[in-house]
Amino acid sequence: MVDARVSLNEYTNRVLMVVKAKYGLKDKSEAINKFAEMYGEDEVERKVKPSYLKKLDRIQREYYKQARKPGYRPTSIEELRKEIEGK
Repeated sequence: MVDARVSLNEYTNRVLMVVKAKYGLKDKSEAINKFAEMYGEDEVERKVKPSYLKKLDRIQREYYKQARKPGYRPTSIEELRKEIEGK
Protein backbone atom coordinates (compact mmCIF):
# COMPACT_ATOMS: atom_id res chain seq x y z
CA MET A 1 0.00 0.00 0.00
CA VAL A 2 1.23 3.46 -0.88
CA ASP A 3 0.42 6.51 1.22
CA ALA A 4 -0.07 9.78 -0.64
CA ARG A 5 -1.12 13.27 0.23
CA VAL A 6 -3.13 14.81 -2.58
CA SER A 7 -4.75 18.15 -3.33
CA LEU A 8 -8.19 17.86 -4.92
CA ASN A 9 -10.13 20.50 -6.77
CA GLU A 10 -13.79 21.01 -5.85
CA TYR A 11 -15.16 18.91 -8.72
CA THR A 12 -12.87 15.94 -8.02
CA ASN A 13 -13.80 16.11 -4.35
CA ARG A 14 -17.52 15.98 -5.24
CA VAL A 15 -16.98 13.05 -7.61
CA LEU A 16 -15.13 11.11 -4.92
CA MET A 17 -17.84 11.87 -2.38
CA VAL A 18 -20.48 10.49 -4.80
CA VAL A 19 -18.41 7.35 -5.48
CA LYS A 20 -17.90 6.92 -1.73
CA ALA A 21 -21.64 7.23 -1.02
CA LYS A 22 -22.77 5.16 -3.99
CA TYR A 23 -20.63 2.15 -3.08
CA GLY A 24 -20.80 2.52 0.70
CA LEU A 25 -17.09 3.13 1.12
CA LYS A 26 -15.60 4.39 4.38
CA ASP A 27 -13.24 7.07 3.06
CA LYS A 28 -11.92 8.87 -0.01
CA SER A 29 -8.98 6.48 -0.28
CA GLU A 30 -11.40 3.64 -0.95
CA ALA A 31 -13.28 5.89 -3.38
CA ILE A 32 -10.07 6.60 -5.31
CA ASN A 33 -9.28 2.87 -5.42
CA LYS A 34 -12.82 2.08 -6.63
CA PHE A 35 -12.59 4.78 -9.29
CA ALA A 36 -9.24 3.40 -10.50
CA GLU A 37 -10.69 -0.12 -10.53
CA MET A 38 -13.64 1.05 -12.63
CA TYR A 39 -11.77 3.20 -15.16
CA GLY A 40 -8.09 2.29 -14.86
CA GLU A 41 -8.09 -0.34 -17.60
CA ASP A 42 -8.68 2.43 -20.13
CA GLU A 43 -5.19 3.71 -19.28
CA VAL A 44 -3.20 0.77 -17.86
CA GLU A 45 -3.56 -2.93 -18.62
CA ARG A 46 -3.89 -5.30 -15.69
CA LYS A 47 -1.33 -8.02 -15.12
CA VAL A 48 -2.27 -11.36 -16.62
CA LYS A 49 -2.40 -14.34 -14.28
CA PRO A 50 0.17 -17.06 -15.10
CA SER A 51 -2.61 -19.67 -15.04
CA TYR A 52 -4.42 -17.80 -17.83
CA LEU A 53 -1.25 -17.73 -19.94
CA LYS A 54 -0.82 -21.48 -19.43
CA LYS A 55 -4.42 -22.05 -20.53
CA LEU A 56 -3.90 -19.95 -23.67
CA ASP A 57 -0.70 -21.83 -24.43
CA ARG A 58 -2.47 -25.19 -24.05
CA ILE A 59 -5.31 -24.06 -26.35
CA GLN A 60 -2.85 -22.84 -28.97
CA ARG A 61 -0.78 -26.04 -28.87
CA GLU A 62 -3.94 -28.17 -29.15
CA TYR A 63 -5.21 -26.08 -32.06
CA TYR A 64 -1.99 -26.47 -34.02
CA LYS A 65 -1.85 -30.18 -33.26
CA GLN A 66 -5.39 -30.55 -34.67
CA ALA A 67 -4.70 -28.18 -37.56
CA ARG A 68 -1.98 -30.47 -38.90
CA LYS A 69 -4.57 -33.19 -39.53
CA PRO A 70 -5.76 -33.29 -43.15
CA GLY A 71 -9.09 -31.58 -43.68
CA TYR A 72 -9.32 -30.10 -40.16
CA ARG A 73 -10.97 -26.70 -39.96
CA PRO A 74 -12.82 -25.63 -36.81
CA THR A 75 -15.74 -23.45 -37.82
CA SER A 76 -15.77 -21.44 -34.59
CA ILE A 77 -13.95 -20.83 -31.36
CA GLU A 78 -16.78 -22.68 -29.59
CA GLU A 79 -16.09 -25.79 -31.68
CA LEU A 80 -12.41 -25.58 -30.83
CA ARG A 81 -13.20 -25.22 -27.12
CA LYS A 82 -15.48 -28.27 -27.22
CA GLU A 83 -12.74 -30.34 -28.82
CA ILE A 84 -10.10 -29.23 -26.34
CA GLU A 85 -12.27 -29.53 -23.24
CA GLY A 86 -13.60 -32.87 -24.38
CA LYS A 87 -10.14 -34.39 -24.01
